[in-house]
Amino acid sequence: MSVDPVTSSIASSADLFARLAQTIASRAGADPAKSYVAKLMAKAPDAALKKVGEEAAEFIMACKDAELEASAEDRERVVGEAADVWFHMLVAMSRYDVGGADVLAELARREGLSGIEEKASRPK
Repeated sequence: MSVDPVTSSIASSADLFARLAQTIASRAGADPAKSYVAKLMAKAPDAALKKVGEEAAEFIMACKDAELEASAEDRERVVGEAADVWFHMLVAMSRYDVGGADVLAELARREGLSGIEEKASRPK
């Protein structure tokens, strides 16, 4: 029996998101002086949301820089900034009981749909 690499990859991603969610939950109520997540949560929702915006801007700038250079360092910076955006989004989403697996499920639902049609089908 063969393993579907796409299904396997999604399962691995869901596992990673689940572990990150557990870590974020375990640190949410910790001492803000000793935990970055606790520090963000102590100032929720603004601190985490602000960090999502900051990291998204840094991701955009890393992508723009990579357009000019396209070096291995630029690629690593894009990856690092993307990870920062995802992490801060997970922290912010945890406040609303939304996890990475929820987002993966929504992406799976949208897979194969025209982006234009999907957006048009959303409630106004």
